[in-house]
Amino acid sequence: MPYDVLRMEDWQVAELAEERMKPLSQLQEEMGLEKDDVIPYGRIGRLDFARVSKKLNNKPDGKYVVVTAITPTPLGEGKTTTTIGLIQGLALKGKRAGGAIRQPSSGPTMNIKGSAGGGGNSQVIPLTEFSLGLTGDINNIMNAHNLAMVALTARMQHEKNYSDSELARRKLKRLDIDSKNVPMGWVMDFCAQALRNVIIGIGGKMDGYMMSSRFDIAVSSELMAILSIAKDLKDLRERIGNITVAFSKSGTPITAEDLEVAGAMCAFMRESINPTIVQTMEGQPVFVHAGPFANIAIGQSSIIADKVGLKLFDYHVTESGFASDIGFEKFWNVKCRLSGLTPNVAVIIVTVRALKMHGGGPRVASGLPIPSDYTTENFQLLEEGISNLIHHIRTVKMSGIQPVVSLNRFMTDTKEEIALIRRYVEREGAYFAVAENWLRGGEGALELAEAVIDTSNKKVDFQFLYPSDTLFTERVDIIARKVYGADRVLWIPDAEVKAKRLEGDLEKRDYFTMMVKTHLSLTHDPELKGVPKGWTLPVRDVLVFTGAKFLCPVTGAINLMPGTGSNPAFRRIDVDVMTGKVKGLF
Repeated sequence: MPYDVLRMEDWQVAELAEERMKPLSQLQEEMGLEKDDVIPYGRIGRLDFARVSKKLNNKPDGKYVVVTAITPTPLGEGKTTTTIGLIQGLALKGKRAGGAIRQPSSGPTMNIKGSAGGGGNSQVIPLTEFSLGLTGDINNIMNAHNLAMVALTARMQHEKNYSDSELARRKLKRLDIDSKNVPMGWVMDFCAQALRNVIIGIGGKMDGYMMSSRFDIAVSSELMAILSIAKDLKDLRERIGNITVAFSKSGTPITAEDLEVAGAMCAFMRESINPTIVQTMEGQPVFVHAGPFANIAIGQSSIIADKVGLKLFDYHVTESGFASDIGFEKFWNVKCRLSGLTPNVAVIIVTVRALKMHGGGPRVASGLPIPSDYTTENFQLLEEGISNLIHHIRTVKMSGIQPVVSLNRFMTDTKEEIALIRRYVEREGAYFAVAENWLRGGEGALELAEAVIDTSNKKVDFQFLYPSDTLFTERVDIIARKVYGADRVLWIPDAEVKAKRLEGDLEKRDYFTMMVKTHLSLTHDPELKGVPKGWTLPVRDVLVFTGAKFLCPVTGAINLMPGTGSNPAFRRIDVDVMTGKVKGLF
């Protein structure tokens, strides 16, 4: 029975659901797994992916469902909630269903967004473990990443203080590191704007090398991107070794392998290659693996989790970060190329609230009351904003995948508003379903589950947006025009020089294009809503990740270290000292 979510907070609902949570042993038995296939970790566990993959290698794949959305408000539109609800609804339809979602960062969890584990009657549990560190993947990434910086800064100090002969005696060769050309910084898993720019090495001769540095949020680390795309432990180790930590004064890349730290970095991440198993409130298995942001990284749960899920489930539902212009585009043109997998269905999440915002509604901001325009009928705002939804439907259809539009229904949405959206969706040749799983759990997602089952049986004419041999600058132009709706791309001179140099580097011809852009608009400007016309996409830099093999054009103002707002979630999180249970999470 669904819980009374209108009277309780998410953490209270999760706490009640956890009283009926399936033991890990039951969950793995229902997935057809043996005892040694899962490594227990308290109430949750890690899947031994190498062992399981070997056993399931010849088993046919189930249906592959990707969940995306329209351009969201800053509050989010319930993509994870719908992902979990869809899994619950498919299970009620008699399907063996499961999925994969990203691991939450402590930055958003303790800030404004929350832990992104769903909501209401469609959450993953146990909520506390999910929200506060899980099985340690992000901590392992932080340790591995920061160890590379320790190796670099220690080498810089030694090279400054010792002669060539003394370095040779210590079995070190001079790398001649350029302190002004260190693309890597430090990471931590909080939104700490005070650490965006720092000076390190202040003190005496033995206190390190003094230089400018920075902190980024942990999930923006290249190591997180690598975890998302790695095929196995061997691939993970090789990619870590290829990470460029710094450059020499002559411009030669200095990698983690050059610093002789790659092996130790991989040692920190050896267990992180295995997905973590949690469950929905109705007992379906969900893998949590990798958690890169979509606006500054790939924004996908891991290829490993998807490949295993497709062997274990009739329907495997995977979540893609933010809207179709960011997360789905990267899923489509990067993740699917790397994995070799072809999705059967794409679900596009929409809300009345977001459509009204795109129609010119008043500002929506985290921590502030929702203006009344979003909770009362306003057909003018709604109809004006539908152009954004249509844009995303057409983006998905470019891939050859049939979209299913799912309205995440709020209590204030009226039948007339829903009917209006349905007419536009069906006019575009897409399926439409209303999802009320936040309120009613799996029963509230039955219409969506039926639409997904029906659509998944249709032929998919899957095609990439551009051929793999397309030049880098041409890829950026194609994405900007066809996916974002820009008229053209404007390369800032320094960025253009860098892009042309990278384009001519034969070793980087097989690198993937990973756009860096705001998630709050189809453009580079988060204030521009709807479907802007007559605009130019500026590219101001290109980030290069040699381990992940990504070229990342940076558009607009993007920070790799977000800031903490004035009303963060940590103000409401506490521990019941009598029971030891955490309260206040969402």
